[in-house]
Amino acid sequence: MADPPTQTSILQSLRNWGEHSVPPTLLATLITAQHARPFQPLPMMFPPVLLFSSYLNLSGFQTDAGGITAAWSGLYALLAMRRKQGIKNKFSVRGVVRGASLALCGANVVGGGLAYVFGRREKEEEAK
Repeated sequence: MADPPTQTSILQSLRNWGEHSVPPTLLATLITAQHARPFQPLPMMFPPVLLFSSYLNLSGFQTDAGGITAAWSGLYALLAMRRKQGIKNKFSVRGVVRGASLALCGANVVGGGLAYVFGRREKEEEAK
């Protein structure tokens, strides 16, 4: 007899989000789309770090990658929220991309933070 499918809690879903490699890559893509033309040097420092976080995740360091993603996503959200945007600009293509990147930053901060706080380092635990 097959067991019924188990439901995951919201916290477990957010932790899985933080342990996945796609969200930092997607955020790096959105940041590049916003700040590559005209080139803005300060915001363009974030995509390489987020892509490195995705690389770490694929290399087996999900806990550390979640922490890096959470920290740098939070820093970018603080940087992006400094700019004021008029109501007319919020509904343009650039405004929608900015809103999507800020929403993704929020999800990355929560998910990556949970992945970092509750993550296990199997190699360190095996050594003990």
